[in-house]
Amino acid sequence: MWETKMNINQVVEIRSRTLCYFGVGALQKVNDICEYLKKEGIDKVLITTDEIVYKITGVWEVLEPAMKKNGISYALYTKVVPNPTVDGIDEATKMGKDLGAKAVIGIGGGSPIDTGKSCAVLLHPDNKKYNARDLYTFKFNAEKAVPIIAINTTHGTGTEVDRFAVASIPEMEYKPALAAECLYPTFAIDDPVIMTKLPTKQTIYTAIDAVNHVNEAATSIVTSPYTVLTAVETVRLVGRYLPQAVAHPDDLTARYYLLYASMIAGICFDNGLLHFTHALEHPLSAVKPDLSHGLGLAMLLPAVIKYTYPACPEIMAAMYETIVPGLKGVPGEAERCAKEVEQWLFSVGCTEKLADMGYNEGHIDKLVKLAFETPGLAGLLGVAPIKADEKIVRKIFEDSMKPMC
Repeated sequence: MWETKMNINQVVEIRSRTLCYFGVGALQKVNDICEYLKKEGIDKVLITTDEIVYKITGVWEVLEPAMKKNGISYALYTKVVPNPTVDGIDEATKMGKDLGAKAVIGIGGGSPIDTGKSCAVLLHPDNKKYNARDLYTFKFNAEKAVPIIAINTTHGTGTEVDRFAVASIPEMEYKPALAAECLYPTFAIDDPVIMTKLPTKQTIYTAIDAVNHVNEAATSIVTSPYTVLTAVETVRLVGRYLPQAVAHPDDLTARYYLLYASMIAGICFDNGLLHFTHALEHPLSAVKPDLSHGLGLAMLLPAVIKYTYPACPEIMAAMYETIVPGLKGVPGEAERCAKEVEQWLFSVGCTEKLADMGYNEGHIDKLVKLAFETPGLAGLLGVAPIKADEKIVRKIFEDSMKPMC
């Protein structure tokens, strides 16, 4: 039993800060949120999104009238791209400053919401002398931000309920991870109806993102019974409902439980943190910005399981039991678990490996270097269940080039 492997003498942090409105119809809660902003004297907001998502999901049809009713004006930034950059954050922040924005609303998945979180820090009066490069190279401590509202449109990132954000610094090929208490959204909206517009590939990639969150959080050196239990439930729900959502995109029950899995996975890694797959994916998408974050994680996951399973087999056996039946929780089944998780990934439509996406052996030296040099990633590697040295990082990249089977 994995319970016997918990260090009961280690004091861990159990976090949950954001008020998340969850369920079918939750989008209507923007009316309550706008009323709250009005009462707080917030009459100007910056909105960060991309040029499609805020309209195609139906969010704008509800949000714009609610803002108008409550006398809230806005600056609308629609240039957020996958793997958002510090330049985009600075551009959005300028729009917010020009308006005098006192809060930020992010509409989208991880990229628009993380952009919004970053802007919220830079819009705070105490941080007005800094820019996004300063923020993501840790030139100052991000301790204050204007209020953040996250309207989530994917079931993967968990960023709507956590204290993390990421952005790329293109000229350095860095994709740092930022963690700060002030990045918790005040409010979040998780409405499964919004998710029915997700393209098939994004449905798959975002759900796999959630699996990676719990794979890392439940096996880190700061894990807890809370993170393990949420991890087990996340993998069970994704395993059951992802095929259903792919086959029937409008199935609200499938979307509901994938969204729930994503949300509890966000809380899970907010508590247990992340390690190998995220620390190694960030260099992948820093080098190739068009790479989907979830796909990058999926390509790395089997190799990460292979090398970390022996350190925490009881936890990983409990977590993957519904995908890999019959696991006994012993170190010797590491490769079997890794291969069968890879087969499961292929079965749900995620068949690519690094070589398929244009990476080759010549990239590995750079990828390894970036994993250790990118600001913030050393902290992730530092909580891995095994020693995260260059040798093991290199092996994970090498083993992820082609299928294990």
